Amino acid sequence: MSITAKCCFINGEWRTAAVEEDALIHIRNPWSDEVVFTYAEPGPDLINEAIQAAQTAVSHPLPPRIRADILSKASDLLAERSEEAARLLTLETGKPIRDARLEVSRAVKNYKAAAEEAARIQGYTEEQEAANGERILSMTVKEPLGVVCAITPFNFPVNITSLKIGPALAAGNAVILKPADATPATGAFIVDLMMEAGLPKGYLNLVFGGPNVGKALVENPDIALYTFTGSVAVGEDIKAKSGLRPVILELGSNAPNIVHRDADLDTTVEALVKAAFSFAGQVCVSAQRIFVHQEILDAFLERFMARVRSLLLGDPMDDETEVGPLINTSAALRIERWVNAAVEQGAVALSGGNRQGKLMPPVVLTQVKPDMDVMSKELFGPVVNILSYETVEEVIERCNDSDYGLQAGVFTNDLQTAFAIAHGLKIGSVNINQSSTARPDTMPYGGVKNSGIGKEGARVSVDLMSHTKVITVRHQIY
Repeated sequence: MSITAKCCFINGEWRTAAVEEDALIHIRNPWSDEVVFTYAEPGPDLINEAIQAAQTAVSHPLPPRIRADILSKASDLLAERSEEAARLLTLETGKPIRDARLEVSRAVKNYKAAAEEAARIQGYTEEQEAANGERILSMTVKEPLGVVCAITPFNFPVNITSLKIGPALAAGNAVILKPADATPATGAFIVDLMMEAGLPKGYLNLVFGGPNVGKALVENPDIALYTFTGSVAVGEDIKAKSGLRPVILELGSNAPNIVHRDADLDTTVEALVKAAFSFAGQVCVSAQRIFVHQEILDAFLERFMARVRSLLLGDPMDDETEVGPLINTSAALRIERWVNAAVEQGAVALSGGNRQGKLMPPVVLTQVKPDMDVMSKELFGPVVNILSYETVEEVIERCNDSDYGLQAGVFTNDLQTAFAIAHGLKIGSVNINQSSTARPDTMPYGGVKNSGIGKEGARVSVDLMSHTKVITVRHQIY
Protein backbone atom coordinates (compact mmCIF):
# COMPACT_ATOMS: atom_id res chain seq x y z
CA MET A 1 0.00 0.00 0.00
CA SER A 2 1.39 3.41 -0.97
CA ILE A 3 1.37 6.41 1.36
CA THR A 4 1.49 10.06 0.34
CA ALA A 5 4.01 12.40 2.00
CA LYS A 6 5.63 15.77 1.34
CA CYS A 7 8.69 15.53 -0.86
CA CYS A 8 9.45 19.00 -2.20
CA PHE A 9 8.37 22.63 -2.59
CA ILE A 10 8.25 23.81 -6.19
CA ASN A 11 7.11 27.14 -7.62
CA GLY A 12 5.27 28.16 -4.47
CA GLU A 13 3.53 24.84 -3.78
CA TRP A 14 4.18 21.83 -1.60
CA ARG A 15 4.29 18.64 -3.60
CA THR A 16 3.77 15.09 -2.44
CA ALA A 17 4.88 11.66 -3.57
CA ALA A 18 3.10 8.33 -3.15
CA VAL A 19 5.59 5.73 -1.89
CA GLU A 20 5.54 2.39 -0.15
CA GLU A 21 5.52 2.63 3.63
CA ASP A 22 9.11 1.38 3.96
CA ALA A 23 10.27 4.21 1.69
CA LEU A 24 8.95 6.89 4.05
CA ILE A 25 11.58 8.72 6.08
CA HIS A 26 10.59 9.41 9.68
CA ILE A 27 12.50 12.05 11.62
CA ARG A 28 12.55 11.21 15.31
CA ASN A 29 13.34 13.41 18.24
CA PRO A 30 16.81 12.27 19.40
CA TRP A 31 15.74 12.51 23.04
CA SER A 32 12.21 11.06 23.10
CA ASP A 33 12.27 9.05 19.85
CA GLU A 34 8.91 10.54 18.88
CA VAL A 35 8.28 11.12 15.17
CA VAL A 36 8.37 14.88 14.48
CA PHE A 37 8.30 14.87 10.67
CA THR A 38 7.78 12.44 7.80
CA TYR A 39 8.77 12.88 4.19
CA ALA A 40 9.47 11.05 0.93
CA GLU A 41 12.32 11.65 -1.47
CA PRO A 42 11.38 13.21 -4.82
CA GLY A 43 12.26 11.45 -8.04
CA PRO A 44 14.44 12.89 -10.83
CA ASP A 45 11.48 14.48 -12.63
CA LEU A 46 10.49 16.55 -9.61
CA ILE A 47 14.09 17.57 -8.93
CA ASN A 48 14.42 18.78 -12.52
CA GLU A 49 11.09 20.58 -12.23
CA ALA A 50 12.34 22.42 -9.15
CA ILE A 51 15.44 23.58 -11.01
CA GLN A 52 13.35 24.66 -14.02
CA ALA A 53 11.06 26.65 -11.71
CA ALA A 54 14.12 28.43 -10.32
CA GLN A 55 15.40 29.18 -13.83
CA THR A 56 12.05 30.62 -14.84
CA ALA A 57 11.88 32.78 -11.71
CA VAL A 58 15.34 34.26 -12.13
CA SER A 59 14.52 35.20 -15.74
CA HIS A 60 12.18 37.81 -14.21
CA PRO A 61 14.66 39.81 -12.12
CA LEU A 62 13.72 41.29 -8.77
CA PRO A 63 14.99 44.85 -8.24
CA PRO A 64 17.50 45.14 -5.38
CA ARG A 65 15.16 47.23 -3.24
CA ILE A 66 12.42 44.56 -3.50
CA ARG A 67 14.91 41.84 -2.53
CA ALA A 68 15.96 43.90 0.47
CA ASP A 69 12.36 44.43 1.59
CA ILE A 70 11.54 40.71 1.34
CA LEU A 71 14.61 39.66 3.31
CA SER A 72 13.96 42.31 5.93
CA LYS A 73 10.37 41.09 6.26
CA ALA A 74 11.62 37.49 6.58
CA SER A 75 13.91 38.62 9.40
CA ASP A 76 11.01 40.30 11.18
CA LEU A 77 8.76 37.24 10.79
CA LEU A 78 11.46 34.93 12.12
CA ALA A 79 11.91 37.21 15.12
CA GLU A 80 8.17 37.10 15.78
CA ARG A 81 8.12 33.31 15.53
CA SER A 82 11.49 32.72 17.15
CA GLU A 83 10.23 30.52 19.97
CA GLU A 84 8.32 28.32 17.53
CA ALA A 85 11.42 27.98 15.36
CA ALA A 86 13.65 27.21 18.34
CA ARG A 87 11.32 24.51 19.67
CA LEU A 88 11.07 22.90 16.23
CA LEU A 89 14.86 22.97 15.96
CA THR A 90 15.21 21.27 19.34
CA LEU A 91 12.60 18.62 18.55
CA GLU A 92 14.34 17.78 15.29
CA THR A 93 18.00 17.87 16.37
CA GLY A 94 18.11 17.44 20.15
CA LYS A 95 19.94 20.75 20.50
CA PRO A 96 19.33 22.24 23.97
CA ILE A 97 16.59 24.84 23.75
CA ARG A 98 18.86 27.57 25.15
CA ASP A 99 21.25 27.01 22.22
CA ALA A 100 18.41 26.70 19.73
CA ARG A 101 17.12 30.13 20.75
CA LEU A 102 20.58 31.58 20.23
CA GLU A 103 20.81 29.99 16.79
CA VAL A 104 17.48 31.45 15.72
CA SER A 105 18.48 34.90 16.96
CA ARG A 106 21.61 34.71 14.80
CA ALA A 107 19.52 33.81 11.75
CA VAL A 108 17.26 36.82 12.39
CA LYS A 109 20.33 39.06 12.18
CA ASN A 110 21.69 37.27 9.12
CA TYR A 111 18.53 37.82 7.07
CA LYS A 112 18.63 41.47 8.06
CA ALA A 113 22.31 41.68 7.04
CA ALA A 114 21.48 40.08 3.68
CA ALA A 115 18.72 42.65 3.22
CA GLU A 116 21.20 45.45 3.83
CA GLU A 117 23.60 43.98 1.28
CA ALA A 118 20.82 43.70 -1.31
CA ALA A 119 20.03 47.38 -0.89
CA ARG A 120 23.62 48.50 -1.48
CA ILE A 121 24.78 46.29 -4.35
CA GLN A 122 26.68 48.62 -6.64
CA GLY A 123 29.41 48.79 -9.22
CA TYR A 124 31.81 51.59 -10.09
CA THR A 125 32.76 53.74 -13.09
CA GLU A 126 36.00 54.83 -14.69
CA GLU A 127 36.70 57.11 -17.59
CA GLN A 128 39.62 56.63 -19.99
CA GLU A 129 40.81 58.93 -22.76
CA ALA A 130 41.35 57.25 -26.11
CA ALA A 131 44.20 58.21 -28.46
CA ASN A 132 41.92 60.15 -30.83
CA GLY A 133 40.62 62.45 -28.14
CA GLU A 134 37.40 60.54 -27.54
CA ARG A 135 36.46 59.33 -24.09
CA ILE A 136 35.46 55.85 -22.97
CA LEU A 137 33.23 55.53 -19.93
CA SER A 138 33.52 52.10 -18.30
CA MET A 139 31.18 50.79 -15.64
CA THR A 140 30.65 47.58 -13.72
CA VAL A 141 27.29 46.11 -12.85
CA LYS A 142 26.52 43.16 -10.58
CA GLU A 143 24.28 40.44 -11.98
CA PRO A 144 22.98 37.24 -10.37
CA LEU A 145 24.59 33.97 -11.42
CA GLY A 146 21.26 32.21 -11.88
CA VAL A 147 20.29 29.16 -9.81
CA VAL A 148 22.15 28.57 -6.54
CA CYS A 149 21.98 25.16 -4.89
CA ALA A 150 22.26 25.36 -1.08
CA ILE A 151 22.95 22.08 0.74
CA THR A 152 22.80 22.52 4.50
CA PRO A 153 23.91 20.39 7.51
CA PHE A 154 21.90 19.11 10.47
CA ASN A 155 23.78 20.91 13.22
CA PHE A 156 22.72 24.52 12.45
CA PRO A 157 19.71 24.03 10.18
CA VAL A 158 18.25 27.50 10.78
CA ASN A 159 21.38 29.65 10.94
CA ILE A 160 23.45 28.06 8.17
CA THR A 161 20.39 28.12 5.91
CA SER A 162 20.16 31.88 6.52
CA LEU A 163 23.85 32.25 5.63
CA LYS A 164 23.28 30.52 2.30
CA ILE A 165 19.85 31.50 1.00
CA GLY A 166 19.94 35.04 2.41
CA PRO A 167 22.93 36.23 0.33
CA ALA A 168 21.84 34.15 -2.67
CA LEU A 169 18.47 35.91 -2.77
CA ALA A 170 20.08 39.27 -1.97
CA ALA A 171 22.24 38.90 -5.08
CA GLY A 172 19.13 38.20 -7.17
CA ASN A 173 19.56 34.45 -7.60
CA ALA A 174 16.89 31.78 -7.31
CA VAL A 175 17.63 28.96 -4.87
CA ILE A 176 17.27 25.21 -4.62
CA LEU A 177 17.50 24.29 -0.94
CA LYS A 178 18.32 20.74 0.12
CA PRO A 179 18.28 20.55 3.90
CA ALA A 180 20.12 17.72 5.62
CA ASP A 181 18.13 14.49 5.50
CA ALA A 182 17.95 14.61 9.32
CA THR A 183 16.50 18.15 9.49
CA PRO A 184 13.72 18.61 6.91
CA ALA A 185 11.21 20.27 9.26
CA THR A 186 13.27 23.41 9.87
CA GLY A 187 13.87 23.67 6.10
CA ALA A 188 10.13 23.52 5.48
CA PHE A 189 9.57 26.16 8.16
CA ILE A 190 11.99 28.57 6.50
CA VAL A 191 10.45 28.07 3.05
CA ASP A 192 6.96 28.86 4.37
CA LEU A 193 8.39 31.90 6.16
CA MET A 194 9.93 33.22 2.94
CA MET A 195 6.65 32.83 1.08
CA GLU A 196 4.88 34.76 3.85
CA ALA A 197 7.52 37.48 3.50
CA GLY A 198 6.49 37.96 -0.13
CA LEU A 199 9.16 36.08 -2.07
CA PRO A 200 7.81 35.41 -5.58
CA LYS A 201 7.08 31.83 -6.58
CA GLY A 202 10.05 29.90 -7.92
CA TYR A 203 12.72 31.98 -6.20
CA LEU A 204 13.03 29.42 -3.39
CA ASN A 205 12.43 25.74 -4.04
CA LEU A 206 13.15 22.84 -1.69
CA VAL A 207 13.84 19.15 -2.18
CA PHE A 208 14.02 16.70 0.71
CA GLY A 209 16.32 13.71 0.68
CA GLY A 210 19.70 12.14 1.17
CA PRO A 211 22.66 11.21 -1.05
CA ASN A 212 20.59 10.24 -4.11
CA VAL A 213 18.89 13.64 -4.21
CA GLY A 214 22.22 15.38 -3.63
CA LYS A 215 23.77 13.41 -6.48
CA ALA A 216 20.98 14.47 -8.86
CA LEU A 217 21.49 18.12 -7.92
CA VAL A 218 25.25 18.01 -8.34
CA GLU A 219 24.97 16.39 -11.75
CA ASN A 220 22.47 18.97 -13.09
CA PRO A 221 24.24 21.42 -15.44
CA ASP A 222 21.64 24.16 -14.94
CA ILE A 223 22.82 25.02 -11.43
CA ALA A 224 25.24 27.96 -11.47
CA LEU A 225 26.79 27.67 -8.00
CA TYR A 226 26.85 25.18 -5.13
CA THR A 227 27.15 26.22 -1.50
CA PHE A 228 27.63 23.23 0.78
CA THR A 229 28.40 22.63 4.44
CA GLY A 230 29.26 19.07 5.42
CA SER A 231 31.82 16.33 5.09
CA VAL A 232 35.11 16.48 3.20
CA ALA A 233 34.18 13.46 1.06
CA VAL A 234 30.95 15.05 -0.19
CA GLY A 235 32.67 18.41 -0.68
CA GLU A 236 35.34 16.79 -2.83
CA ASP A 237 32.64 15.07 -4.89
CA ILE A 238 30.80 18.34 -5.47
CA LYS A 239 34.02 20.06 -6.55
CA ALA A 240 34.93 17.21 -8.89
CA LYS A 241 31.52 17.26 -10.59
CA SER A 242 30.90 21.01 -10.68
CA GLY A 243 33.46 21.61 -13.44
CA LEU A 244 34.05 25.32 -14.01
CA ARG A 245 31.05 26.32 -11.92
CA PRO A 246 31.97 28.02 -8.63
CA VAL A 247 31.54 26.31 -5.27
CA ILE A 248 31.57 27.47 -1.65
CA LEU A 249 32.52 24.54 0.57
CA GLU A 250 32.65 24.65 4.38
CA LEU A 251 33.94 21.25 5.40
CA GLY A 252 35.67 19.60 8.35
CA SER A 253 37.71 20.82 11.30
CA ASN A 254 39.43 19.75 14.51
CA ALA A 255 39.77 23.20 15.96
CA PRO A 256 42.74 24.08 18.20
CA ASN A 257 42.53 26.44 21.16
CA ILE A 258 45.61 27.84 22.89
CA VAL A 259 45.70 28.94 26.53
CA HIS A 260 48.86 30.93 27.21
CA ARG A 261 50.35 31.28 30.67
CA ASP A 262 48.95 34.80 31.22
CA ALA A 263 45.34 33.97 30.30
CA ASP A 264 42.51 34.74 32.70
CA LEU A 265 41.61 31.19 33.73
CA ASP A 266 38.07 31.74 34.96
CA THR A 267 36.78 33.33 31.76
CA THR A 268 38.91 31.03 29.60
CA VAL A 269 37.62 27.85 31.23
CA GLU A 270 34.00 28.94 30.92
CA ALA A 271 34.46 29.75 27.24
CA LEU A 272 36.26 26.50 26.45
CA VAL A 273 33.88 24.19 28.31
CA LYS A 274 31.04 25.70 26.31
CA ALA A 275 33.08 25.48 23.10
CA ALA A 276 33.88 21.82 23.70
CA PHE A 277 30.46 20.54 24.75
CA SER A 278 27.81 22.86 23.30
CA PHE A 279 25.34 20.79 21.25
CA ALA A 280 27.25 17.70 22.40
CA GLY A 281 30.27 18.82 20.39
CA GLN A 282 28.41 18.60 17.08
CA VAL A 283 29.86 21.88 15.86
CA CYS A 284 32.41 22.26 13.05
CA VAL A 285 34.58 24.56 15.17
CA SER A 286 34.06 22.76 18.48
CA ALA A 287 37.10 22.98 20.77
CA GLN A 288 38.55 19.57 19.97
CA ARG A 289 42.20 20.30 20.87
CA ILE A 290 43.15 22.55 23.79
CA PHE A 291 46.84 23.39 24.21
CA VAL A 292 47.64 24.79 27.68
CA HIS A 293 50.97 26.31 28.69
CA GLN A 294 52.69 23.86 31.02
CA GLU A 295 53.10 26.51 33.76
CA ILE A 296 49.32 26.71 34.25
CA LEU A 297 48.25 23.21 33.20
CA ASP A 298 47.38 21.95 36.68
CA ALA A 299 45.43 25.08 37.59
CA PHE A 300 43.59 24.98 34.27
CA LEU A 301 42.66 21.31 34.61
CA GLU A 302 41.37 21.80 38.14
CA ARG A 303 39.00 24.56 37.05
CA PHE A 304 38.10 22.88 33.76
CA MET A 305 37.16 19.55 35.35
CA ALA A 306 35.13 21.26 38.07
CA ARG A 307 33.06 23.02 35.38
CA VAL A 308 32.69 19.83 33.32
CA ARG A 309 31.38 17.97 36.37
CA SER A 310 28.77 20.71 36.86
CA LEU A 311 27.36 20.45 33.32
CA LEU A 312 23.68 19.53 33.27
CA LEU A 313 22.80 16.67 30.91
CA GLY A 314 19.33 15.62 29.89
CA ASP A 315 16.15 16.66 28.10
CA PRO A 316 17.05 19.36 25.56
CA MET A 317 13.64 20.99 26.05
CA ASP A 318 14.60 21.79 29.65
CA ASP A 319 15.87 25.36 29.91
CA GLU A 320 18.63 24.25 32.28
CA THR A 321 20.06 21.47 30.06
CA GLU A 322 23.54 22.21 28.73
CA VAL A 323 24.36 18.90 27.00
CA GLY A 324 21.73 16.85 25.21
CA PRO A 325 21.83 13.77 22.98
CA LEU A 326 23.78 13.22 19.80
CA ILE A 327 21.85 13.29 16.54
CA ASN A 328 21.65 9.48 16.31
CA THR A 329 22.91 6.26 17.88
CA SER A 330 25.46 5.55 15.15
CA ALA A 331 27.18 8.87 15.88
CA ALA A 332 27.33 8.04 19.59
CA LEU A 333 28.72 4.56 18.89
CA ARG A 334 31.43 5.95 16.59
CA ILE A 335 32.58 8.46 19.17
CA GLU A 336 32.57 5.80 21.88
CA ARG A 337 34.78 3.58 19.68
CA TRP A 338 37.25 6.39 19.06
CA VAL A 339 37.50 7.22 22.76
CA ASN A 340 37.95 3.58 23.76
CA ALA A 341 40.64 3.14 21.11
CA ALA A 342 42.48 6.23 22.37
CA VAL A 343 42.44 4.93 25.95
CA GLU A 344 43.69 1.53 24.80
CA GLN A 345 46.57 3.33 23.06
CA GLY A 346 47.59 5.25 26.19
CA ALA A 347 45.29 8.25 26.49
CA VAL A 348 43.83 9.03 29.92
CA ALA A 349 40.12 9.80 30.32
CA LEU A 350 39.46 12.26 33.14
CA SER A 351 35.71 12.08 32.62
CA GLY A 352 33.08 10.40 30.50
CA GLY A 353 31.94 6.86 29.90
CA ASN A 354 28.55 5.23 30.54
CA ARG A 355 26.95 6.15 27.24
CA GLN A 356 23.17 5.86 27.40
CA GLY A 357 21.84 5.47 23.87
CA LYS A 358 22.42 8.81 22.13
CA LEU A 359 23.38 10.59 25.35
CA MET A 360 27.11 10.60 25.99
CA PRO A 361 28.60 12.30 29.06
CA PRO A 362 31.40 14.79 28.23
CA VAL A 363 34.81 13.17 27.80
CA VAL A 364 38.08 14.92 28.71
CA LEU A 365 41.23 13.19 27.44
CA THR A 366 44.88 13.82 28.26
CA GLN A 367 48.12 12.18 27.11
CA VAL A 368 46.75 11.83 23.60
CA LYS A 369 48.99 11.29 20.59
CA PRO A 370 48.81 13.11 17.24
CA ASP A 371 47.92 9.99 15.23
CA MET A 372 44.92 8.98 17.36
CA ASP A 373 41.54 9.38 15.66
CA VAL A 374 40.35 11.65 18.47
CA MET A 375 43.18 14.05 17.58
CA SER A 376 43.67 13.73 13.84
CA LYS A 377 40.07 13.44 12.61
CA GLU A 378 36.98 15.57 13.04
CA LEU A 379 35.38 14.17 16.18
CA PHE A 380 31.99 15.93 16.11
CA GLY A 381 31.08 14.82 19.61
CA PRO A 382 31.37 15.72 23.32
CA VAL A 383 35.09 14.95 23.58
CA VAL A 384 38.01 17.30 24.15
CA ASN A 385 41.77 16.66 24.18
CA ILE A 386 43.91 18.70 26.58
CA LEU A 387 47.67 18.94 25.97
CA SER A 388 50.53 21.05 27.32
CA TYR A 389 53.16 23.11 25.48
CA GLU A 390 56.27 25.10 26.39
CA THR A 391 56.89 27.69 23.64
CA VAL A 392 54.84 29.70 21.19
CA GLU A 393 56.79 28.29 18.25
CA GLU A 394 56.07 24.74 19.42
CA VAL A 395 52.33 25.26 19.86
CA ILE A 396 51.98 26.90 16.45
CA GLU A 397 53.68 23.91 14.84
CA ARG A 398 51.50 21.42 16.72
CA CYS A 399 48.29 23.27 15.89
CA ASN A 400 49.25 23.33 12.22
CA ASP A 401 49.88 19.58 12.28
CA SER A 402 46.41 18.91 10.94
CA ASP A 403 44.61 18.28 7.66
CA TYR A 404 42.16 21.02 8.67
CA GLY A 405 42.29 24.77 9.15
CA LEU A 406 38.94 26.39 9.89
CA GLN A 407 39.05 28.37 13.16
CA ALA A 408 41.15 28.63 16.30
CA GLY A 409 40.94 30.31 19.69
CA VAL A 410 43.83 32.01 21.51
CA PHE A 411 43.68 33.14 25.13
CA THR A 412 46.39 35.58 26.18
CA ASN A 413 46.74 39.14 27.44
CA ASP A 414 50.05 39.62 25.62
CA LEU A 415 49.50 41.43 22.32
CA GLN A 416 52.79 40.23 20.80
CA THR A 417 51.99 36.60 21.63
CA ALA A 418 48.45 36.96 20.27
CA PHE A 419 49.62 38.30 16.92
CA ALA A 420 52.52 35.89 16.65
CA ILE A 421 50.10 32.98 17.00
CA ALA A 422 47.45 34.57 14.78
CA HIS A 423 49.94 35.06 11.95
CA GLY A 424 51.61 31.68 12.47
CA LEU A 425 48.49 29.51 12.34
CA LYS A 426 47.54 28.14 8.92
CA ILE A 427 43.86 28.63 9.47
CA GLY A 428 40.85 30.60 8.24
CA SER A 429 40.02 32.61 11.37
CA VAL A 430 41.77 33.22 14.70
CA ASN A 431 39.73 34.42 17.68
CA ILE A 432 41.78 36.17 20.35
CA ASN A 433 40.41 35.81 23.89
CA GLN A 434 37.48 33.94 22.39
CA SER A 435 37.13 30.24 21.67
CA SER A 436 37.26 28.58 18.26
CA THR A 437 33.44 28.60 18.17
CA ALA A 438 33.14 32.40 18.13
CA ARG A 439 31.84 33.50 14.76
CA PRO A 440 30.78 36.99 13.72
CA ASP A 441 28.34 35.89 11.01
CA THR A 442 28.73 38.98 8.84
CA MET A 443 32.50 38.50 8.51
CA PRO A 444 34.07 36.14 5.94
CA TYR A 445 34.03 32.60 7.33
CA GLY A 446 35.85 29.67 5.76
CA GLY A 447 38.98 27.61 6.07
CA VAL A 448 42.05 26.27 4.34
CA LYS A 449 43.30 22.74 3.59
CA ASN A 450 40.51 20.19 4.07
CA SER A 451 38.30 22.75 5.76
CA GLY A 452 37.02 24.03 2.46
CA ILE A 453 36.99 26.61 -0.31
CA GLY A 454 35.44 30.06 -0.36
CA LYS A 455 33.89 32.16 2.36
CA GLU A 456 30.47 32.72 3.90
CA GLY A 457 29.04 35.93 5.34
CA ALA A 458 26.52 38.38 3.87
CA ARG A 459 28.92 40.73 2.08
CA VAL A 460 31.42 38.17 0.79
CA SER A 461 28.71 35.68 -0.21
CA VAL A 462 26.76 38.25 -2.20
CA ASP A 463 29.94 39.02 -4.11
CA LEU A 464 30.73 35.32 -4.74
CA MET A 465 27.14 34.70 -5.83
CA SER A 466 27.21 37.55 -8.37
CA HIS A 467 28.77 38.09 -11.78
CA THR A 468 30.57 41.36 -12.45
CA LYS A 469 29.81 42.63 -15.94
CA VAL A 470 31.75 45.49 -17.55
CA ILE A 471 29.95 47.89 -19.91
CA THR A 472 31.89 50.50 -21.91
CA VAL A 473 30.59 53.54 -23.78
CA ARG A 474 32.67 55.51 -26.29
CA HIS A 475 31.66 59.15 -26.53
CA GLN A 476 32.87 62.43 -27.98
CA ILE A 477 33.88 65.37 -25.79
CA TYR A 478 32.61 68.71 -27.16
